Amino acid sequence: MKKIVLAAIAVMAFGFANAQEQTAKGKWLIEANTAFGAKTGNTAFSLTSVDGDTSWNVGAEGGYFVADNLAVKLGLGYGDDGDSSIFSYKVGAKYYLLNKFPLEASYTGVSIKDVDHNPSFIGLQGGYALFLGNNVSIEPGLRYNVTTNEDYGKSFLQFNVGFALHF
Repeated sequence: MKKIVLAAIAVMAFGFANAQEQTAKGKWLIEANTAFGAKTGNTAFSLTSVDGDTSWNVGAEGGYFVADNLAVKLGLGYGDDGDSSIFSYKVGAKYYLLNKFPLEASYTGVSIKDVDHNPSFIGLQGGYALFLGNNVSIEPGLRYNVTTNEDYGKSFLQFNVGFALHF
């Protein structure tokens, strides 16, 4: 039993050490996310079909660690809701609490073709980072997008599964 406990502690310590290296100042981050529950107009991958109307979105995000565990991020997305083309951008910051719990705050702007007023959101996200080796993490999390103007969009909750590369 003592050997099993020591082995578990060693594995956890190794994972913690890898996370510290992956989120160190000067490192880069490239992310692709799913966006379950999200509307079209984000920087993630999504596909929804309701009553024959199909909406899709593709996107990616990148970031630079300006300090240990703190990355400044930018993201781009493009999609179609069946009626219009949609371009999205995101600017934000991501902090890895205890090297394992990513917390993010960001602003997402949406530009919809042939629409005068476009929605935008302030997003808050939290989750868990499972580091797989030196350069890959899987990051499930919850995100709440608060609309900045309810006339042009509604607030919504989404579940994400992120796949990140760390360099």
